[in-house]
Amino acid sequence: MPDIARRFPENPILCPKDLNSSRAGLEIVCLLNPGVFTFEDKTWLLIRVAERPEQSTGIISFPVLKDSGIEIIAIAENHPDLDAGDPRVINYQGADYLTTLSHLMLVCSDDGVHFYQPAGYPLLQGEGEDETFGIEDCRVSLINNTYYLTFTSVSAHGVGVGLRTTKDWKRFEKHGMIIPPHNKDCAIFEECINGKFYALHRPSSVALGGNYIWLAESPDGIHWGKHKCIIKTRPNHWDSARVGAGAAPIKTAEGWLEIYHGANDKHQYCLGAFLMDLNDPSKVLARTEEPIMVPKEDYELHGFFGEVVFTNGHIVNGDELIIYYGAADEFVCGAKFSVKEILSNLKYA
Repeated sequence: MPDIARRFPENPILCPKDLNSSRAGLEIVCLLNPGVFTFEDKTWLLIRVAERPEQSTGIISFPVLKDSGIEIIAIAENHPDLDAGDPRVINYQGADYLTTLSHLMLVCSDDGVHFYQPAGYPLLQGEGEDETFGIEDCRVSLINNTYYLTFTSVSAHGVGVGLRTTKDWKRFEKHGMIIPPHNKDCAIFEECINGKFYALHRPSSVALGGNYIWLAESPDGIHWGKHKCIIKTRPNHWDSARVGAGAAPIKTAEGWLEIYHGANDKHQYCLGAFLMDLNDPSKVLARTEEPIMVPKEDYELHGFFGEVVFTNGHIVNGDELIIYYGAADEFVCGAKFSVKEILSNLKYA
């Protein structure tokens, strides 16, 4: 399959060993899918950091967030009620648990390539009963000098979309779960259209329907309605099993350009694009037939969960689109694209 990405020669730009864990006794297993924004003349990544206890022979242990803090659950790996066949999720006595606990960590860079952990900024961690398994995969949208952080809230209740807002990245207002389970991949447009906020999101269905991209609108960026399905999976394509939004759509003269991820039944994740009408984003004008990026480098093919390129953050500089992405569910990487080239790859309906 074609691939028009120009990967950073420094990739991976961040590995688990490059950052400090949130507390003693936990190890960082994965760095995933950063939200991206500019602030104080720097490029910032809000990285999903997945941690777990250091593993002992014959024991599988994993963290769960309680009101009192992080609790470690340890189970013999040969326990008859344990199913640990998936490195991401285990089932124990009929209940599902994540093998890691995720939080969001801020890093910044002067050149967009070399990142460091700045002092004085908090970790964003799960809070409350809807985030006991952590928070994941944040998208960041800047609207009227306020940063909107939409992220995946995970708990035994299910997987939904949480929202926090900030102006200075030190004080945050929490808005709770704005879209209930099962839902994720929420990206808010960085501009109101006809006085309304718009967002892409992804409900999930294991029976009737599928893992499709929907559009929603809102009077205030918090309360959402008028949901409409706009992008579906395509049989026998690279995006046949699931699709989901990347970061906030990019405004171009031709329309709102969205970079999205798609996966097939072999769980191979690639990136593609589609175009929405400028005045009515519920109208999809065009879509790429083939992906614009496929996992092909060693760091994309091999890791915690291989054959994955996944983005929910980018920087736009004129025609240059810099995408920061998660590779193999373990590393953070970067790649450059031409917006015009992506547009030229679209096939109009």
